[in-house]
Amino acid sequence: MKMTVRPATFHDVAALPAIERAAGQRFREIPALAWLADSPAISAERHLACIEQGMSWLALVGDKPVGFILAEIHPTSLFIVELSVHLDWQRKGVGRQLIACAVEQARKLGLTSLTLTTFRDVPWNAPFYSRLGFEIVTELTPELRQKREEEAAHGLAYDSRCAMRWHLI
Repeated sequence: MKMTVRPATFHDVAALPAIERAAGQRFREIPALAWLADSPAISAERHLACIEQGMSWLALVGDKPVGFILAEIHPTSLFIVELSVHLDWQRKGVGRQLIACAVEQARKLGLTSLTLTTFRDVPWNAPFYSRLGFEIVTELTPELRQKREEEAAHGLAYDSRCAMRWHLI
């Protein structure tokens, strides 16, 4: 079946939490992070804001939504807020296609990199992004520092997370 990626629309918002919750089930494989599988999904309001800003894309197989990516513009980078692929569709190239869409958008905007924060040792997090071309960064921009501090405030162990950057030039 053919997969496509397109900008998300207001009509897509209802399908996005189910994708995120299904993607999060994979965290049950790691006892210390299993609680993430039951965490609340991103709010409809946050999804709508990203859609309004043109910073939300949806992956579809046929007409079935199977993944999404949300981003925000930082001074020199496109920051990936969330990348979620339904558990049934992981390891099939959906995440790579969504990242490729973000790369294309960043270049259109004249930004020099993609950035994100993720789990350092979870196989489908930092190691996945490293294979795509992201590198762990230790010197954080003010925006990345703020993201890391927000994550710690929400209960994510600071040392378990990292910031990553993919230079696009």
